[in-house]
Amino acid sequence: MTAEAAVALPVLVAFTMALVWGLLAVAARIQCVDAARTGARAAARQDPAESVVAVTRAAAPDGANVTVADEGDQVRVTVVAKPPLLPGLPFEVREEAVAATEDTVGTRPAGEEGP
Repeated sequence: MTAEAAVALPVLVAFTMALVWGLLAVAARIQCVDAARTGARAAARQDPAESVVAVTRAAAPDGANVTVADEGDQVRVTVVAKPPLLPGLPFEVREEAVAATEDTVGTRPAGEEGP
């Protein structure tokens, strides 16, 4: 019985650690998705770039890299983060969100008169 326990116990501990790490990786992915969507909404409203990055970083996991790209009438926000625990693993979570830019409310083109 002791030999079986000596073999089974480390396997159970390793399996439990893998499950915990997997759950933390999924939680980091969900945070990245939420952060990218939040940043894309802010960028679509044409908020200043510093504000978009700040809002995105606030919602992203610690140490995440945030990239905002303007692609004509769309904005793309990318969030890249390493999952917590075991930072030495070559694994990262990368999520993107794309949103169409909104027209500025209350402005009219030059020369156009209101009703």
